[in-house]
Order: sequence, then structure tokens, then C-alpha cells
Amino acid sequence: MNAHYLDADVQHWRSIFESSGREVFDRRFQVVAALDLRPGMHVADVGAGTGLYTMLFARAVGESGVVYAVDISPSFVASIEKRARDYHAGNIVGIVNTERSTELPPGSVDLVFLADTYHHFAFPRSMLNSIHAALKPGGVLAILDFRRQPGFSSPWVMGHVRAGRAQVMQEVQGAGFEYLDEPLQLRTNYCLRFRKLGD
Repeated sequence: MNAHYLDADVQHWRSIFESSGREVFDRRFQVVAALDLRPGMHVADVGAGTGLYTMLFARAVGESGVVYAVDISPSFVASIEKRARDYHAGNIVGIVNTERSTELPPGSVDLVFLADTYHHFAFPRSMLNSIHAALKPGGVLAILDFRRQPGFSSPWVMGHVRAGRAQVMQEVQGAGFEYLDEPLQLRTNYCLRFRKLGD
């Protein structure tokens, strides 16, 4: 599923990911507002892609905060790092991760954000364990992903997305998280927040 991202053509994907008509692009400012980010927070944008949300998070957490742009694609990460330099965003750190680990330091972040990324997890339990370890005590996992509903979702979503909302909730709660809320109502996607348990 993820092989075509490993040597990604960034301009090609930017024309897709950052285009009108894609709900996570059109509603990006409302999504960021719903996450309740504050200056000084440490945030991980896992599956950062072209850096759309990374750049918005960098502004929200300010110079005293840190945003980790995490992606399995070295070309995506390099592109985000260049974009950060171009915009003089000195609080962005790029990380090339694996399909089993975020490669984030333990207890390093207040929030992990996944935008249209969870369904790409080939090893969801391993990734959830890695996210759990990377979060500070009481840290938040926010998942923005496609609704997968027969009769509602497109044939592409039905064939492409592994798990629907209910299954995602079950998997995440089974990995040491408690459901918090759905802070934003979307049409073709859903936005869920979970809090890390333990510690």
C-alpha cells in the first residue's frame, strides 16, 4: 500500500493533497482549531506527507514549541524540511520512520496527529504501541480519516481504506487509549481524539 510513497514525487502529491475539494484541505483551519494547540506544545504530524498540517502546527505552537514531521518517505521529509527553511520555521524536525515505528523519542510529544494516515498502517498495533510510547503522560492522539460506510463511501474508499470508524476506535482503545471526543463534524471524514492511559 505504501510503496509508491517511498520515492514520492512531491509536486505530484502536493497537487492532490493540497487541493480544493479534499475535505482535510478545505477544513484545515477548523481541524487545527479543534485540536486546541497552545504555544510551547510538542506535536508529531505522523504521515506528514507534503507538510500541509506540519506548517500550520508550527505556527500554532510557536517558537517555543516543536513539530515533528514524521513520514516513511524520505522525499516527503526532505521537502518539508526545505519548506520549513523557506518559511523560516525553525521549530520543525523531520523524521523518516518505518512501518512499525514512529521513531519518535519516548515521552517526547503532547499530541500525535494522523491525517488520512491510520488506514495506511500496515502494522497498526506496532504503530499504536510506538505512538503510546512517544506521548507524554496524558498525551492525545488525534485521528482524522475517511468514513468507510457501505452505501455512503465511494468505491475507492471502500477498496482503499482498511478499517471503518468503529474498528479504528476498537483498535486504538485496545492499545492503551481512552476515547475523548469527536471535536469536529466532517462529511467524508471523521475526527477523533483519544488520551493515553498509563504512566
